[in-house]
Amino acid sequence: MTASSDGPAAAPPPGRRGAGVVWRAAVGLALGAATAGAELVLLAVAAPLMAYSLAFSRGQLAVPKIVADGAQWLTELERRRLAAFLGGSREAEYGPVRALAYLVLRVPVGLLGGVILLLIAYGAVAGVALVASWWITGDYLDGIPPAWWIVLYTAVFAVVMLFIAVQGLVGVVALERGVARRCLGPSPLEEYERRITQLSVTRAEVVDAVDDERRRIERDLHDGVQQRLVALGMLIGRARRAGDAERAAELLGQAHEESQRALEDLREVTWRVYPAALDGEGLRAALETVAERSPVPVAIVYDVPDRPPHAVETAAYFVVCEAVTNAAKHSGARHVEVRVARYGRMISVRIEDDGSGGADPAGGGLAGLARRVAALDGTFGVDSPPGGPTVIGADLPCG
Repeated sequence: MTASSDGPAAAPPPGRRGAGVVWRAAVGLALGAATAGAELVLLAVAAPLMAYSLAFSRGQLAVPKIVADGAQWLTELERRRLAAFLGGSREAEYGPVRALAYLVLRVPVGLLGGVILLLIAYGAVAGVALVASWWITGDYLDGIPPAWWIVLYTAVFAVVMLFIAVQGLVGVVALERGVARRCLGPSPLEEYERRITQLSVTRAEVVDAVDDERRRIERDLHDGVQQRLVALGMLIGRARRAGDAERAAELLGQAHEESQRALEDLREVTWRVYPAALDGEGLRAALETVAERSPVPVAIVYDVPDRPPHAVETAAYFVVCEAVTNAAKHSGARHVEVRVARYGRMISVRIEDDGSGGADPAGGGLAGLARRVAALDGTFGVDSPPGGPTVIGADLPCG
């Protein structure tokens, strides 16, 4: 077993990440401005068709098929653009009417983003031309030489305008997301109903997981400890009935060995039910115990500065314990790596082994882990292609 406090692979520096986000947002808004032109054409064509359809449909709102198909296609295109460039949601529910309503609201937002980008591009070109005229060509714009106070005034003005333009882009991105969420996403009532349904399902799954755990403990006690105690009783009985002292001493020696094995089985059962180290020393000590008891070498990378909540520690422990046990028993793995890290308000647990793969997420142990993680509003996943490697992951909210 090896343990380390190093975190996962180093993330890009904040400045580089910020530049990447700005660049993706600019590309997304530029594409949005282009699609807004196509959407404007569709709306211009749809207006008379919708009026004609409404006039001859006895007051009922009916969307012509060509308009409905075009609106839904463009809406799907916008949804993918938002997800790819602006961090929008990938979930959406909409029909032709909601798609048209979304396009009506989105067109001015998309055109506004295009106008802001054009202004930024114009300002950049003008700034380059001004610098070139001052210090390269010598052909001063408006005949104004680059005095220090003029340069300072121009630089301050340019920074202020750039700040305003960037804030405008941020506002347009927020508007893009808000319009999509309002027109395409579920209503607050639907979200509440989904949440209630999810809580009902996870509560039922927790009950099932507890029942499965009780059955497993009963099976372990019945097939392991109980059989050991029965054998121990038989050996003691045979020793009492032995005719000579030598035979009785031999049987008592066997009984003593059987009692030691029964004690080891009992400790194993209690350890699997709940490890004492988890209460006393915390998650890291409990995981180190898992690594020490594993027949397969386990490397632990633990990067959680503060102690997580008790329920999160328990769930993370059982995810690691079950994954390591499966790797040792079923996958033929020669090495297991466990990574536990904190990202914001989430605890990320990743277990990877170099075994043969093919783990079934619907299997009893993994399905129970999924239910345990879902009860904490976490996410659980298994990636185990044939031939390996197997990666089991869980993300648990801790705040």
